[in-house]
Amino acid sequence: MPVALLLIFGCQLAGEMLHRVFRIPMPGPVTGMLILTLILVRKPAAVPEDLATAARVLLQSLGLFFVPAGVGVVANIELIRQQWMPICVALVGSTCLSLLATACTVNFIRSRSQHRLNTQEASAEK
Repeated sequence: MPVALLLIFGCQLAGEMLHRVFRIPMPGPVTGMLILTLILVRKPAAVPEDLATAARVLLQSLGLFFVPAGVGVVANIELIRQQWMPICVALVGSTCLSLLATACTVNFIRSRSQHRLNTQEASAEK
């Protein structure tokens, strides 16, 4: 599990470094997650076996990761009261964009998988 955690945190560190050096308009951890996804897609054999175990441990502790955000909300409650409308618009807009991005991704993966299946069936018939 230490190797898997090192891979996860190494990808997060790489994403954070890319974010800061190249001013990528995406948070560093998200960039790191994208890097990890690319590694998983390109070379699945290079990924440690216990990556799922390490991810499961992190997911079980997910509630702890929201404590700082909750403290920030309580500390800035007056600002939130003053700016509630832009916050609500941003929440609704980002939710819609997330749903759209997820739908496009699922559609792309589904069509790509179907194309691969059709290609394999065509090559098996020959």
